[in-house]
Amino acid sequence: MAITNVFTAHPASINESWAGHARFALSISGLLAGAALAAAVHAVVPFLFETTASRTIDRLHALVHGSRAAGAAMIDPVETIEA
Repeated sequence: MAITNVFTAHPASINESWAGHARFALSISGLLAGAALAAAVHAVVPFLFETTASRTIDRLHALVHGSRAAGAAMIDPVETIEA
């Protein structure tokens, strides 16, 4: 496998360029970071950011898989987390 193929194979499999895929992934990481920060603040000060993390998760799901209202399928977990 050529070294360039490891960077372009996945984006090409979902009909994106490397740059377009990078932009999308970085935007998702920014939303995740914001949700994590809001959840951390909420853990300490419960009356702040009461719904920010959950609304962000819903927004991320819609961005990645389509709107739930449009009947987007839930994804199967890749790995299981034991309690």
